[in-house]
Parts: sequence; structure tokens; C-alpha cells
Amino acid sequence: MKPLQILVFAGLLSAAVPTAALASPWTQTSGACPDATSGDIDRQFGRFSEAWATLDPDLVTVLFTADPVLLPTVSNQPRTTPAGIRDYFVAFLKNRPVTRIDTSTTEIDCRTASRVGTWTVTLTDPGTGATRDVKARNSFLYRFEDGDWKIDHLHSSMMPEPASTPAD
Repeated sequence: MKPLQILVFAGLLSAAVPTAALASPWTQTSGACPDATSGDIDRQFGRFSEAWATLDPDLVTVLFTADPVLLPTVSNQPRTTPAGIRDYFVAFLKNRPVTRIDTSTTEIDCRTASRVGTWTVTLTDPGTGATRDVKARNSFLYRFEDGDWKIDHLHSSMMPEPASTPAD
């Protein structure tokens, strides 16, 4: 192609393709990246833990995005709607769960963040009052939605091996 042909072709192409279509998906739909630190993401887990403590499934459900995924520890059924997530927590919160982070790694991108690691969830049997600790792995994936960090994906699964005791 000759230089003049290249210029004409480029001009036709730019007229046919809006500049916005060439922009990254982030700038098209969501604007600038929010400022976030690992401390900000840690506080999101604090919000989650506080919502559990209220035993109100609605307060837990609003912490999730509009299009969430929950792969819970004590249910075989994935929950992929706010109604499904609420349904899970209606039953689960009867066990008065209390969480403790054991290990954690946080990574942050433009409008997403992850916090993965292990946790201990203490559950109380509603009938007997007996407590038990469930050691599990967890993955929290957050998305910045409607001006706030929300849980987009939560996966928790019990540890497959019994906890080892330190040798004397």
C-alpha cells in the first residue's frame, strides 16, 4: 500500500469505528480505577463478619454483587442469585457462625480484588448449644460495583485432612 492509500484507509476506519470502541472495557463501563489497599479489602471481610454476627440474612446478602456466585462449605448447591444467597444464609446463620482468619493473601486489580486463605468458622448447634470449629479454605473475590467493594464470588471448603498436632 502506498502512503496515501494508508492515510485514506486509516481515515475510513476511524470514521467507521467509534473511538470508544477502541478503549479498554474498564474505561467504557466503569470509569477510573478506585483507590484500594489490602487494608480496604481486609475491612470488607470485617463487614462480612459483622453482618454474620447480626444473624440477619438480608445484611449478609447486600454485601454481594448483583450477579454473585457462592460455593458454600455446608451445601452442595451453588448459589448464583441474590435470592439464592439469601436462602442459604437464612439456614446457615441459625448456627451463629463466628469467623477467624488463619492465613490470608490479598491481590488488587483495577476493579477487582481477591482475598484467599484459610479460616476457622465456629458454629453453634441451635438445639444443644454445642460448638464446633470448622477449618476451611476460602476465596473471596470482590468487585467494585455501585461505588463499593462487594463480594462477587465466595468459595469455602472444609480442609480435607485433619489438623495435625505439633510433635512433643
